[in-house]
Amino acid sequence: MSAFNPGGRVINVNPTPILRLIGLGIVAFFLIIVLFSAVTRVESGHVGVLTLFGRVTGEVLPEGMHLINPFKTNNEMSIRTGEIKESASVPSSEGLVMNLDTSLIYHVDPEKAADVYQKIGPRYEEILIEPNLRAAIRESTASHSANALYTGEREMVAKQIRDQLTNSLGIRGFIVESILLRDIQLPATLKASIESKQQAEQEALAMSFRLQKETQEAQRKRIEAQGIRDFQQIVAQGISPQLLEWKGIEATETLAKSPNAKVVVIGSGKNGLPIIMGQ
Repeated sequence: MSAFNPGGRVINVNPTPILRLIGLGIVAFFLIIVLFSAVTRVESGHVGVLTLFGRVTGEVLPEGMHLINPFKTNNEMSIRTGEIKESASVPSSEGLVMNLDTSLIYHVDPEKAADVYQKIGPRYEEILIEPNLRAAIRESTASHSANALYTGEREMVAKQIRDQLTNSLGIRGFIVESILLRDIQLPATLKASIESKQQAEQEALAMSFRLQKETQEAQRKRIEAQGIRDFQQIVAQGISPQLLEWKGIEATETLAKSPNAKVVVIGSGKNGLPIIMGQ
């Protein structure tokens, strides 16, 4: 296309093919950039929190590929189960100080990930969780004696810590899975005293068991002796001289009928029973 200027010269207003190609290339380049900016990916075990010019929009993306506004930024947060280990010196109800090793098993609530990112940030462990864990441990152990913690109330203490953390961290976007009391270290003198007491209690229980067993055995023997005595009395009452003579006659007849050689002396035995002598 051509045009005339006031001076009578012809001006070509159509762009050359090279300029046209350069313009198309620039447009295509920007379109590719925009397209790639609109596609985002969230890693497995994470959620994506979207922000627009630094402001949290409240949108949370699950794992996988997503098409988003190219001006939005995807900020990934892990929702996998995590562990925080805490070793602290804590007081007991009687004022003794002991070392307690604890593990907190937890994860971020996916539905509250945007709130966690906006109000706490990615450093939520050191900012929120660890201080609350320490406070919950000290508050729970302070209501129990050292002896109870060392012997049989660990589960109760762990439950108290878990309940307190569930209340304090649950509203902030964290789910407490469990509390593990890995180890309790008491002062050496107190530990020796508790172990000595436990050993004495075990020995007393063992002695009580032996005494109970001996008592039962003595009772069994008394019952057995009573039975034998009663049997003998019953048998003695049923035996008479006539019965003994009759049994003697039956025995004599049996021996007399046997094929073995013998000598029978009639009337020479006690009560007139015969005497049988073998040859």
